[in-house]
Amino acid sequence: MNSLKAVTQMRVDVEKKNPALESLFTDPEQTIFLDANFFIPPDRSRMGTKPIPFLKFCEIWLDPIFDAFPNLAIHESVYHELVADAVKKYADERQSESPSHLRVYKDAELNEAEQALMQAYISKLAEYSQYIPERDNAKDRGEVRSLSFMAVKRFLYFAANDTLPMNLIRKADELHTGLDDMELLEMYDVIYYLYCTGKYPPDGLRLLYKYEYYLTKQEKKMNLAWGEFIEKMNALYGKNQDQKA
Repeated sequence: MNSLKAVTQMRVDVEKKNPALESLFTDPEQTIFLDANFFIPPDRSRMGTKPIPFLKFCEIWLDPIFDAFPNLAIHESVYHELVADAVKKYADERQSESPSHLRVYKDAELNEAEQALMQAYISKLAEYSQYIPERDNAKDRGEVRSLSFMAVKRFLYFAANDTLPMNLIRKADELHTGLDDMELLEMYDVIYYLYCTGKYPPDGLRLLYKYEYYLTKQEKKMNLAWGEFIEKMNALYGKNQDQKA
């Protein structure tokens, strides 16, 4: 097994356009699959800071993304990872809204040929993860099974804040994962999209950006401060340079 382990410090790329983000600026109604870490408030308390309370996380993140993107989805394996009462309740409420704002896709929806193809994808992706299909263990299950289902059904966009899906998608050719047509949306991509709409308080988006990408000394060397991040992304995507950060 050649596990692609996650790291606690994530790099913000402001040099190269993300085709997924460009596409969403054109059509935000496309289906986006979410990883569990998009639902669960980040907790970097071991870095000497307090975790973001769930209600605050809803206000600055979850409510805005469900408002901005009408076709959010998760695979059932990710749904089962939402074990905290408040998080699961939130997902259930979004799923049960009319019209539903969260589609939960299940393996039972696949026909026999699609089931076989999904198993082939699972075996291929599991090689680079800590997921062992024979045991159906929890570690990396959500990412591996989500991406496999998406590959079978030809969904394009996976939103995650983890290096495993990042590598499986962006190194698809090198690793022969079969995910060559898929694109990854990172949290900072979505933060920037929400900022560009002008509909959501920038203070909350700035707080989340700093918490996730500009907290440690190493991150402050590696990533840009909020204002510079916005300036660089504006230049990269041709957005309004006069909008205040």
